[in-house]
Amino acid sequence: MGIKETAFYEGGPHIGDLIINILLGFTVICLPLTVGAIVRALWLRYRITDRRISITGGWQGRDRTDVIYSEIVKIVKVSRGIGLWGDIVVTLRDRSRLEMRAIPRHREIYDYIAEKAADKTGLSLETIKS
Repeated sequence: MGIKETAFYEGGPHIGDLIINILLGFTVICLPLTVGAIVRALWLRYRITDRRISITGGWQGRDRTDVIYSEIVKIVKVSRGIGLWGDIVVTLRDRSRLEMRAIPRHREIYDYIAEKAADKTGLSLETIKS
């Protein structure tokens, strides 16, 4: 029997990311962006709980990355798609970065992760969000 976790967000990238990139794919120059968006839509899944961030991705969803909130020292968000979705970059203690692309409700998720990281690390919200 495992420890109970409450999921805050579970799902894949925002559908708008896929739609915009498919429309851009009609130009030959943007074909790599379209392929990337299709692969993300098919195999990338995010699970953000009260204990950790889990990202399942890679070719056919075979790679999994888990990060606990006590490892987070900084978090940054960038809005995309006229603010409907965005990217979140989490910096860990060892200075490695975890990038989450095309997150729906990115503002809520950003605030949630920052709050949980501040609680677990003892750092202030301003320090985490800088």
